[in-house]
Formats: sequence, C-alpha cells, structure tokens
Amino acid sequence: MNPQPLPLRDIHLPEPIGFWPPALGWWLAALGVVILLVSMVWLIRRLTRKTALKSARRLLADLKQDPSLDPAEKVSRLSVLLRRVTISLASREQIAGLTGQAWLDHLDASLPDKPFSNGIGRQLIEIPYRNELPPDTDVLALFELCERWLKAQKRNKR
Repeated sequence: MNPQPLPLRDIHLPEPIGFWPPALGWWLAALGVVILLVSMVWLIRRLTRKTALKSARRLLADLKQDPSLDPAEKVSRLSVLLRRVTISLASREQIAGLTGQAWLDHLDASLPDKPFSNGIGRQLIEIPYRNELPPDTDVLALFELCERWLKAQKRNKR
C-alpha cells in the first residue's frame, strides 16, 4: 500500500499581542497612580492650611502683645497679616487683587453678621493709609474680630 501524505497545514502563529487595549492590571495601576496623586495633593493642601492657620494665630498673638508698636502700626500690620493668611488659604489670583469693599466682602464670607463690611472691621481698609488712628478705634475689638475670623477659617475648610 502506498501511503498517502496527510493533508497537514503549515503551523500558524498567533497574532502578535497589540499595545491596545492594555490588560486589566495596567488599568488598575493607572487608577492607583491617579488616586495616589489626588491623595497627595489633598494631604499637602490640608497640611499647608493647618500650618498657615497655626502660624497666623501665633503671629496675631505676638502682634497683639508687642509693646513696641503703637496702635496705628498694630492695625496696619493686622491688615497685612489678614491679607497674607487669606492668600495662603486661597489662590493668589482670587485674593491679591481684592481691595476696598470687595476685600471686606471676602472677609465677611465666613462670618454670619458681616462685621468687616458693617462693623469695626471696616477700619482695616482705612487705617493703613492714615498716620494716626481715629479716636473711636477699638484696637482690641479689631484683634478679637480677626481671631474670630481665623477660627471661622478653621471650621469652614476642613
């Protein structure tokens, strides 16, 4: 008997593995990196905010107790301190350009009774440009208002 050759086909290699779509492990790794980055940004902002508020409270207490400054200079430095704290808590682009009533409205946003626009806080936009304090200025009340504002910042943005 004459053996017939078997009808065998050539060996077919599988298609090469393509770049797309990635395997499930790569998707999970990418998701993990995104979650890690978002968590780090959140943590850095939180730590920076806490540090800024702690430093502001300490600087406010130091300014209040400084016997070498006259009351007009204290109020002027108080205004600068509030501006610095606000810029460190929010973005510079939003805060740096605020002046006058817009600045007071921003400070009032975290307090219910609008003490900056309608109360003693209004003097923060006037006193830094004067050589002396008006006779009706209560410097201690201004410091108390600023302490209250700092406490409100801590509560508002946890």
